[in-house]
Amino acid sequence: MKVAVRYYSRSGNTKAIAEAIASILHVSAISVDDPDSRFAQPVDVLFIGGALYAYGIDSHLKEYMKSLSSDNVKKAVTFSTSWVSKHAIDIMKKTLSQKGIPVVDDFFYVRTKVGNKLSPDQLKQAEEFALKHTK
Repeated sequence: MKVAVRYYSRSGNTKAIAEAIASILHVSAISVDDPDSRFAQPVDVLFIGGALYAYGIDSHLKEYMKSLSSDNVKKAVTFSTSWVSKHAIDIMKKTLSQKGIPVVDDFFYVRTKVGNKLSPDQLKQAEEFALKHTK
């Protein structure tokens, strides 16, 4: 099974979740604004994450999702961190679904406070979430 982890993070919290997921799955977590984030070959499972910024998701993540298709992603799994709400999950799910990419109903979300970093327990939960969706 080919798995990929992509994310966009401003504060570093979504990046930390992406890295925890990637580490347990033995792949790299790559920011969507990195040229290496594009797929040379299709993936079976794409873990994709971002946060809510001013009632939407960042333009980098929006543009990246526009480049995806059901030809290069068989299934998507979403994750997010935010101090406001988990609405970014809904936006990502809707965007991916509109591209014809099946999206898992389950998602991983951590509500954070501005300036706070994630706990080791939260990162462990992200790892467990990743393993559950790659069985």
